[in-house]
Amino acid sequence: MLLLIVLGVVVVLALVVLGALGFGLLGAVGRLTREMAALQRDVAPVAAQLQASLAEAAAKRGQPTDA
Repeated sequence: MLLLIVLGVVVVLALVVLGALGFGLLGAVGRLTREMAALQRDVAPVAAQLQASLAEAAAKRGQPTDA
């Protein structure tokens, strides 16, 4: 009887620990997703300007662009 109680407590504690780890992992994935979206928004204008500069430089040199 005591073994069943101890086993039940161990199972419940394991489920609580796994739940906490899962909750933390899902939170980290959400934060990472938001950070990546913000980084993409910040970099997009710079990338567009760089692409335009490369196209302009290639046009001045008379070479086709790879874009």
